[in-house]
Amino acid sequence: MKIALFGNPNTGKSTVFNLLTGLRQKVGNFPGVTVEKRSGSIKINNTSHEITDVPGVYSIYPSNKEERVVYELISQHEKPALGVVVTDASNLNRSLFLFSQLVDCGLPLVLVVNMTDIAEKKGLSIDIERLKKRFPNTPVLTMNARVGLGKNRLIEAIQTQVANPSVEPIMASSTLKSLDDLAGQEDEAAKRNDLIRQITNEVVTISTEIKKPLKLDRWLTHPILGYVIFGLILFVMFQFVFAFATYPMDGIELGFEWISNLLKEYLPPGVVSDLICSGILPGISGVLVFIPQIAILFFFIALLEDSGYLARAVFLMDRLVRPFGLNGRSVVPLLSSMACAIPGVMATRGIPNYKERIITIFVAPLMSCSARIPVFTLLIGLVIPNYKIGGIIQVQGLVLLGLYILGIVSALLIAWVMHLMLKQERKSYYIMEIPEFKRPLWRNILMTVLEKVKVFTTEAGGIILAISIILWALASYGPTKQRVAAIKSLKANPAFVHAKAEEQQGLQDAVLLENSYIGIVGKGIEPVIKPIGYDWKIGIALITSFAAREVFVGSLSTIYANGNNGDEIGLRNRLRMQQHPNGQPVFTLKSGISLMVFYVYAMQCLSTLAVVKRETKSWKWPFIQLISFGTLAYFCAWICFSYL
Repeated sequence: MKIALFGNPNTGKSTVFNLLTGLRQKVGNFPGVTVEKRSGSIKINNTSHEITDVPGVYSIYPSNKEERVVYELISQHEKPALGVVVTDASNLNRSLFLFSQLVDCGLPLVLVVNMTDIAEKKGLSIDIERLKKRFPNTPVLTMNARVGLGKNRLIEAIQTQVANPSVEPIMASSTLKSLDDLAGQEDEAAKRNDLIRQITNEVVTISTEIKKPLKLDRWLTHPILGYVIFGLILFVMFQFVFAFATYPMDGIELGFEWISNLLKEYLPPGVVSDLICSGILPGISGVLVFIPQIAILFFFIALLEDSGYLARAVFLMDRLVRPFGLNGRSVVPLLSSMACAIPGVMATRGIPNYKERIITIFVAPLMSCSARIPVFTLLIGLVIPNYKIGGIIQVQGLVLLGLYILGIVSALLIAWVMHLMLKQERKSYYIMEIPEFKRPLWRNILMTVLEKVKVFTTEAGGIILAISIILWALASYGPTKQRVAAIKSLKANPAFVHAKAEEQQGLQDAVLLENSYIGIVGKGIEPVIKPIGYDWKIGIALITSFAAREVFVGSLSTIYANGNNGDEIGLRNRLRMQQHPNGQPVFTLKSGISLMVFYVYAMQCLSTLAVVKRETKSWKWPFIQLISFGTLAYFCAWICFSYL
């Protein structure tokens, strides 16, 4: 049997879902829309039933994407056999409006009066027995899902409706049969509200001893202090992301390096060994290495959301970003993208408006992520003098700050342009309810983190691994005769003969890379990238860094035969000595700044493209990102190289 879980936003519906299903759940999207769909299974009398967590709505009238999902769900021939409606005990009047519509659609229901502890704090008490008499064909029960109270009562109530489904319309005149009927029911909606108000007046009692509300909201939503508090919270959050994700990320990389070295020692040399150690394992490592950042970031997001603070932050920031075509819910994904665009794009699922979600996804990669840091620091140290203004302010630090600001300003401007270009049927109004502050439920937070990690590793991971293997193949193979001739010519060079063994190996690797298929491509694109100050070797590094931006540094290390294998000091010295055929230095202030600006804009991250494809369910948006940001990166890099 298919069971659907209905309710208004912030009624604890997702908590009830987690309580019933545990880890027996999966995430997808409703057919034809990007609204997230969570489904799981529960067992009743040794029979497994599918339960779906429906988006939180206030009505089944389809005025937005979430309400359309609910309307179409209950209108289709294969609609759920049973619904569970979760209501907020502290706002029963509003919750019963949705419940009454669902009843009048002929759907057997179970009514859950949840969050009874919040109602008690507000001095509200509900006469459940009288409420049961009002709805004699619907099982009614109380719950405090956050602490697990009422789970058995809910399962028993579901069992009762499964065994003998029963439903009786609340309003005899109700004709919720089609969209046209529903759209013209303003008078009936008023009558429905009057009836519900009459019911709640009978069953809800207001105590004279009401606890005073906390004054915390005055500080958190203050027009000045609120931004300061929000900034401090984000500072702490990103400090944790950068500080604590480093250790497990390094551990993952070291672990895979150890496994790779172990396999190289025991596997016979050849294609299979090279594929596993240089293709598959790096690909898997490239997937798993993001997990610490994703887990820590979504831990904080879930913590802020479960406590009720995130809604206040969204309310606070909405006014600032709305002129650019965004809303308050866009702020956290954009800031998250400064750690990694992948969890930032995934965090846009909380944006209900399609247009604003697409704009946020589109501009999120312009936030300078941690993968850009190795590129920026290498180039800044290479071409920017180590000079301090007034003996205190370091110029190199100002350049790094300027690159971050450039990304932020560009993201807002592009969002504004998209806001003017993209059309939608309805004007967006961001209306939200500020929930009560609650003690975070660690079980929900843990399940949220596990869910996000699972989605990333199982779905985006496959695409990332496949791309990594393709890049390995292109860099490992090339025309045999051309490569043999190149190695023969290298070994005849006196400089090679007198070099140390480690340097000889580096030179051979560089020659093989130059004559690989990806090297041939680098030579082929050199005429295109020459106007922005790059040679074919930089071109190869640009191509290989599509796997991940930080690969740029490692590629340069291999290409320029750095014996220290990636040590930045040795690499910088070697890069400073590189010259064009005309004797001019390859890396100058102009070419260095050109490269930095290029990496601010270019979509040099196939992982992000894969996640954007998954979140939008289309290759259209990642393709547009790749072309438009690539064009913008080239144009801005050309301006920097030509006019600085």
